Amino acid sequence: MSKMSTEKARIALNGPTMGTRWSAVFFVAPGFDTAAVQEALQAAVDAVDMQMSTWKPDSDLMRVNAAAVGCWLTVPTHLHAVLRLGLEIGRASGGAFDIGMGDAVTAWGFGPDAAAPDGIRKAMAAPRRPAHDVLELDGMALRKTAPVALDLNGIAKGYGVDRLAETLRDHEITNALVGIDGEMRAMGLRPDGTAWTIAVEAPDAGRRAPRSVLALQDAAVATSGDYRHWVEVHGQRLSHTMDPKRGAPLIAGPASVSVVARTCAEADAWATALMVLGPDAGAAVAEKHGLDVLFLVRDDRGEASGVGVGGLFAQAPAPITLTKGG
Repeated sequence: MSKMSTEKARIALNGPTMGTRWSAVFFVAPGFDTAAVQEALQAAVDAVDMQMSTWKPDSDLMRVNAAAVGCWLTVPTHLHAVLRLGLEIGRASGGAFDIGMGDAVTAWGFGPDAAAPDGIRKAMAAPRRPAHDVLELDGMALRKTAPVALDLNGIAKGYGVDRLAETLRDHEITNALVGIDGEMRAMGLRPDGTAWTIAVEAPDAGRRAPRSVLALQDAAVATSGDYRHWVEVHGQRLSHTMDPKRGAPLIAGPASVSVVARTCAEADAWATALMVLGPDAGAAVAEKHGLDVLFLVRDDRGEASGVGVGGLFAQAPAPITLTKGG
């Protein structure tokens, strides 16, 4: 018997963004024209990149960075939303998540330029106040009350994922899985009524393999780790996660932190914050804010074990299957 004409077709779209690729998977009736959706999804992430990139000298974020202290600037909607959320999570995390680390990110070679010894020394010696203390928002305008270089690498990809989800909803697609570079957001359910399955990657730089499996509905997951993005300075591999207290890469953090949250921007920012805080202090903060978190911590042999916080990860064995309801 032939397949029924009402059976939905699986659509998988993708495109370039932020030095990696975005993806979207959803199911629609046969004959659905995906061209307009593809174009809209690409435009959504392009707008995020144009507003928030530190690799584009003419981005809105770089315009803010170039502005004089005390000068009020009006910023576009998406940048404003990310700055506001970044400042909120900065305060809530006690400064562990700090969007004001742009000078350190650049100096250590995680921006467009290679690591610069003079910049590194300056970043480590600079007296630091967190961005939430020196950036003032008023309506759609902002000003810096002290010098600060903003960097949104710890939240922009997550926000881009949220924009993918919002764009699909604008096209009346309410069940989908979208992602950018491993930051994922599940919308609704698959056609058979099951949740979307997403792998939590093992913290292994040499290969890509799942450690755990999540089954998510109307939730997002983001992972921050020390095994994918790094630079080598004087023969030492350094993770891209910055320690705001040192103005330098984190040197004693967990192997990875995965956070499940309502939006991918929140999950992305909290994953970075909890990497900085570590499993002990981080677990207390995660519990305080009702977060579902999995810390993977290496032992002396380099093997990772899980420390779970929240209903999803309380047991944290491997492999595990977990479900986040809407």
